[in-house]
Amino acid sequence: MPPSVEDRLRDILEAITEIDQMLPGIRFEQFTEDEMRRMATERYLGVLCEAARKLPDHIEQDEPDIDWRKMNDFGNRLRHAYHEPDAAIVWDIIQNHVPRLNSFVRTRIQTAGK
Repeated sequence: MPPSVEDRLRDILEAITEIDQMLPGIRFEQFTEDEMRRMATERYLGVLCEAARKLPDHIEQDEPDIDWRKMNDFGNRLRHAYHEPDAAIVWDIIQNHVPRLNSFVRTRIQTAGK
């Protein structure tokens, strides 16, 4: 049986949780110097992007402030140009875009449970 929408939302939330646990108190300079942490973060972002890519359109339409297309494009870059991710772009995504996605996914999961 293929993953449900709820499964994909939980996958996104789990990836965000893992990223958050790896980066408490980490500054950009530390992030760029720690290849293992950076690579693990990119892997979790890849999981997040893949799960988001497979969400139905009506879910994406519920949160137009999230740039779903850009997220999909970034996921493609992680999958196909894995040697090129720019640490500054990854850091920007973590700092400025993942929190909004986190909030949206948590709300969707809570709403689905009611």
